[in-house]
Amino acid sequence: MKKSIFLLLTIFVTNMNAQESKFTPHIAVTGEGKVTVQPDQAVINFGFQNTGKDAAEVKKMNDETVDKVMKFIKKFGIPSTDVQTTNVSLHKSYDYDKKKHNYQASQSITITLKELKKYDELMMGLVDNGINNISNVEFKSSKIEEHKVTARKQAILDAKKKAEDFATALNQKVGKAIVITDNSQPIYQPPMYKSVNFARDESSSQETLAIGEIEISTNVSVTFQLD
Repeated sequence: MKKSIFLLLTIFVTNMNAQESKFTPHIAVTGEGKVTVQPDQAVINFGFQNTGKDAAEVKKMNDETVDKVMKFIKKFGIPSTDVQTTNVSLHKSYDYDKKKHNYQASQSITITLKELKKYDELMMGLVDNGINNISNVEFKSSKIEEHKVTARKQAILDAKKKAEDFATALNQKVGKAIVITDNSQPIYQPPMYKSVNFARDESSSQETLAIGEIEISTNVSVTFQLD
């Protein structure tokens, strides 16, 4: 029995010594990379609504508007792959002031505009063809994936620079990376809301679009071996 206990203790101590001998001096740091770019695309969500006493009548009115809008979009040169119907509804409502029921038909469409210089021309054309609601405009970059790659590289270089600063103070050198963890959050680009003046002024030279910039950021944790 004593021999068995002694044998188990010997194995335990040996394993502990083996684990300690495998410890590798290391340093853990974080790095950040940021890329700021100007958007070159806009995702526009708009719609139209018609109200009337008869369900079939308001649906017909909406269908006519849809037809006009779709023909305009096609003529404008936007490919069908960049146009999507996002909502269609028809419901009965009650007007408490007039004490009567009405029917409301509505439809929403989303367009991806890849030439921002045509923004105002597109908007006025949509208004002229019957839309009466613009819910939001979201700006994007067509090269977002390329910018993400640049931000990741910057984050790694930033982490390495920090590790080297610490190591230099200790008269040591930074070795190979042991662990890399991506702490980045999904990129959220808040929509830019825009009100529309439905009165066309052909002589107006107003600037109606402020696209701002998009920031693509990456945050990483890196553990480097110390030599």
